[in-house]
Amino acid sequence: MASQTILQKLEILADAAKYDASCASSGTAKRNSMGGKGIGSTEGMGICHAYAPDGRCISLLKILLTNHCVFDCHYCVNRKSSNVVRARFTPQEVVDLTLAFYRRNYIEGLFLSSGIVKSSNHTMEQLVEVARILREEHDFRGYIHLKTIPEADAEIVHRAGLYADRVSINVELPTDSGLTRLAPDKDARQIEGAMARVKSDITELKDAHKRFKHAPRFAPAGQSTQMIVGADAATDSDIVGKASRLYDNFGLRRVYYSAFSPIPDASAVLPLKRPPLIREHRLYQSDWLMRFYGYKPAEVMQATEADGNLPLDIDPKLAWALKFREQFPVDVNRATKEQLLRVPGLGVKAVGKILASRRHRTLRLDDVARLTLSITKVRPFICTVDWRPVMLTDRADLRSMLAPKSEQLELFTA
Repeated sequence: MASQTILQKLEILADAAKYDASCASSGTAKRNSMGGKGIGSTEGMGICHAYAPDGRCISLLKILLTNHCVFDCHYCVNRKSSNVVRARFTPQEVVDLTLAFYRRNYIEGLFLSSGIVKSSNHTMEQLVEVARILREEHDFRGYIHLKTIPEADAEIVHRAGLYADRVSINVELPTDSGLTRLAPDKDARQIEGAMARVKSDITELKDAHKRFKHAPRFAPAGQSTQMIVGADAATDSDIVGKASRLYDNFGLRRVYYSAFSPIPDASAVLPLKRPPLIREHRLYQSDWLMRFYGYKPAEVMQATEADGNLPLDIDPKLAWALKFREQFPVDVNRATKEQLLRVPGLGVKAVGKILASRRHRTLRLDDVARLTLSITKVRPFICTVDWRPVMLTDRADLRSMLAPKSEQLELFTA
């Protein structure tokens, strides 16, 4: 086979990286590139957005080092038995691409993952070498996110954290049985053991940096992981429970959810079609309820239907409120912050505005409307000096009244 050009490799390995949900795809407009497909384009595969430790939204070059892999995970397009075009970068080629994009102000950092080539240790060494060259030989100050390999030696993964801003290890599937069935080369205990070591390194070097100014930093943006949704029989309750344990046990910054997508030459054990994208969206909403709204995992699970899955027609916060209507309405002039955060339609910012405003005056319904994006969902669950939802909260058709229009759902289910 004729040798591939850098641009051919980039097209293959940027496209192959799209299945990793650890960074969302960019929605920016293309920048003066032929047909929108050249190296300068910030559309489509290859560029993603992430958040830096200081909260800035930044653009990253998102690629694989290689899509060759010795593993044969059923759900992976790059698995050993998959009939796909293969490509491989050298560490220096990834460095050159990163610097070229960076100098042209197309990106502010690099997201680098890889298939497993030769061995886990060999591949992890190559990933670390990319980061080392960028940091030590080019004094690269941009953001680096390295996808680490749990099967690799702990010492190599540790070196990755000394160069990277964030490291991540994918747990892949919500249940051990699903992982055993669909990823026979992976081991759940090994994955969690690697995550535990990363957590320990982050904690140890963070404490050392407080005591010694020149102590090295280790993954200052923390670690994250990804779970595939819909490739096995795991319910949303299973996924929520797994995510909660991961947050508690390993101090993760984020758990990402990726709806299973059918792949070419798919294994017979996989579903024939992808789950609706709205399911992935509902899981992200449930994740936010646990992280920012004070919901316990068991409470999020209470919002699920009889089959253990979150409803698709309404968000989990509204689903919980409809199941526990006795908690409402809440008085926006007297309720605690925790009570206000339970009101469907009130976000964290809106609750902050309500708490600040009511210190100066008694709030009316029009005041709340000005502080929120839409008063329609909020109104049945609150009362003010001039409003009380008499009989409204108990209406049997309240769910259908507040559910988004069907055409909006179709955007996620198509």
